[in-house]
Amino acid sequence: MHDFLIVGGGIAGLSAAARLSELGRVLLLEAEPAFGYHASGRSAALYEPRYGLPPVVELSLAGEAHFRDTGVLSPRGMMIVAGADEADLFRREAALMRLDDIGAEAARQMVPVLNDRVAFAAHATHAWDIDTDRLMQDFRRAAQSRGAEFHTGAPVTAIARDAQGWQVTTATGRFAARMLVNAAGAWADRVAALAGVRPVGLQPLRRSMARIAAPGGHDVSRWPMLFGAGETWYAKPDAGALIVSPAEEHPLDPQDAWADDMVLAEGLARYEAMVTEPVTRPLATWAGLRTFAPDRVLVIGPDPQEPSFVWLAGQGGYGFQTSDGASRLLADLIAGRSPQFDPAVVAALAPARFG
Repeated sequence: MHDFLIVGGGIAGLSAAARLSELGRVLLLEAEPAFGYHASGRSAALYEPRYGLPPVVELSLAGEAHFRDTGVLSPRGMMIVAGADEADLFRREAALMRLDDIGAEAARQMVPVLNDRVAFAAHATHAWDIDTDRLMQDFRRAAQSRGAEFHTGAPVTAIARDAQGWQVTTATGRFAARMLVNAAGAWADRVAALAGVRPVGLQPLRRSMARIAAPGGHDVSRWPMLFGAGETWYAKPDAGALIVSPAEEHPLDPQDAWADDMVLAEGLARYEAMVTEPVTRPLATWAGLRTFAPDRVLVIGPDPQEPSFVWLAGQGGYGFQTSDGASRLLADLIAGRSPQFDPAVVAALAPARFG
C-alpha cells in the first residue's frame, strides 16, 4: 500500500508528488497518455505574482525563490493598453497590477504595431516566462528520485474507502493508499463524488487561443505580454510567433476543450483594433479549461468530513505560478507542520470554507 495516491498528472499533481515523496510512498495516476495534457499543457506560461486574489498572490510570491533557483524563469514583462474611453478601467488595473503609466508613445516604441487608438499604456518588468515543460520535469524527477511511481493512461473508474485506506480502480488495475490527493483539475469534483466526498462547486471555464505569425514580420521576442483593458484579450510572444486569446470564460463540463471559432474571431478583432497589422489566417488554434472554485481561490487541504481525502484543486489560471507554494502548503498540512503562510491565508484556501 502507498502512503499517498495522487489523481491527476498536471502541474498540481506533479508538484504534489515531489513534496509528498519526502513524507512517504507516492503513486500518481494520470488518465491521459501524457502528463500535463489538459490545462497544464495549454497555459500562457507567465509568472506574474500579483495576478489574482490575495490568497493566490501569496501562493505565487512564495514560489519565486524556487523558480529563480531552478532557472525556469526568463524576462518577459507585461503591458496593459487601453483606448481613450477606457481611462478609469485602465487606471484601476494598472494600480492593481503595480504597473507604471508609460504613455502611448513609449508603448509604441516597445511594441511598434500598436496603433493610434491606444491612448493609455502601463508597463512593468515583474512578469516572466515560465519554462513549463522544465518545471513539470523537475518536479517529476524529484519525486522519482525518492521512489514515486507514475502511471499514465489510467483513468479512475471507482473509488472506495475501507479500514486500511482508499481503494482506487482504474482501466489498468487497482491501487491502494492511506491518503488520496485530488489534483484532477477540471475533473476534481467528479473524483470527489466517486470517493463519496461532497464536491466544492468547481467550474471549468474555456479559454481559446490562436497562434498567429509575427505581425508585420517584426521580431517579437522582446515584446512584453500585452493585455487589453479589462482583460478582453491578451497577446504573448511564443517561439517567433504571437499567441492571441479572447480571454473568454465560457462554462463547460470537464472535457478535452477546443477553440470556439466565433469567440476566437471576436477576440482577434479586439486585438486587431489596437494594432496596425491585420490578422491573417491563424497558424493554429486550441483551447484549455481553467477551473475555479466559487470564490476563485485554490482549494488546498484535507476535506473537513474525510481528512484522508486531500484537495489540491481550483488552480484557475494560476496553476504554474502557484505550484511551488501550493505543494509546499499541502505537504505542511499533511505532515502536521506549521505552514509558512499566515493562518488567515491557510483558512482562505481550506476546503472547510465551503461549509
